[in-house]
Amino acid sequence: MNISDAERISGAFEALKYKKTDNINDADLVIMVMCSVRQSAVDRIFGMAEKFKKLKKKPKTILTGCILKRDKIKFGKVFDRVMNLEDLLKAKKYLEIEPKYSSEKTAYVPIMTGCNNFCSYCVVPYTRGREVSRQPRKVIAEIKNLAKNGYKEIWLLGQNVNSYKDGKTNFPKLLKMANDVSGDFKLNFTSSHPKDFSDELIETMAKCNKLSMDLNLPIQSGDDEVLKRMNRPYTVAQYKNLVKRIKKVLPKIRLSTDIIVGFPGETKKQFNNTVKTLKEIGYGVAFINKYSPRAGTVASKMKDDVPWAEKKRREKILIELINEKNNHRKK
Repeated sequence: MNISDAERISGAFEALKYKKTDNINDADLVIMVMCSVRQSAVDRIFGMAEKFKKLKKKPKTILTGCILKRDKIKFGKVFDRVMNLEDLLKAKKYLEIEPKYSSEKTAYVPIMTGCNNFCSYCVVPYTRGREVSRQPRKVIAEIKNLAKNGYKEIWLLGQNVNSYKDGKTNFPKLLKMANDVSGDFKLNFTSSHPKDFSDELIETMAKCNKLSMDLNLPIQSGDDEVLKRMNRPYTVAQYKNLVKRIKKVLPKIRLSTDIIVGFPGETKKQFNNTVKTLKEIGYGVAFINKYSPRAGTVASKMKDDVPWAEKKRREKILIELINEKNNHRKK
């Protein structure tokens, strides 16, 4: 999503006659797009801001993107301006600004923004607000233009794409409309929430010949109690049943997932349930994140009682498990 935001910012500023430079030393203006979801990302922004101060030609600096209120205050001391995307681009409908695509082969097309789920660890509802879906005719018009210009890979983006809804058009219908656009391109989408992954969507995916067979389906934990504390409204059994239904209709699907280790209160037994679940489902890829508190979320009020060294140990176990499975498949 940050890539897509940056492409729209580039498009807006080039329309104002700004020219892009690949050399930071030549820049008059530097705009950074950040995400407050993880503390590591916040720390990297601070590190880069310090580098700007050492440049001979001091550029004006703007920070935008997905920023917590607390982080806005801190970054206001190191950036000239800190502002949300709507204010930066002087437009409420910033998703409709013509982007300057950063790749000649791959394009990211946002179909919605925001989130209504309020997972207890996540800042997105507080930084991007509630879900807003883009009009399907505008999404399809952008895809048609990309196909016409030879793009080979098109991603439909949103914090929760399968909750997309505009009038009578839900995500399965939009996906089929995108698939039916003429052109030689592959279609992908991210990110999906298991609670909104309907049978209608599964059946529609089977009818989409342009759709990639790579699917990211975040589970976050393999333990029911941890999922409940995360405010993830499904059980491990329900998730496994969803995977079973997907694989039955789409036997060639390649699953990846997201997992948080060391969530507040996660015991060794609960972590072992996650290990067991990963072994059973057999993901090709897993994105493992060590839990870090984010101010303003429900989880930030919970006791962060898993030591960092233990979080790293659990992360290592899961990474090794995924690597072992992949090495076994290659043999």
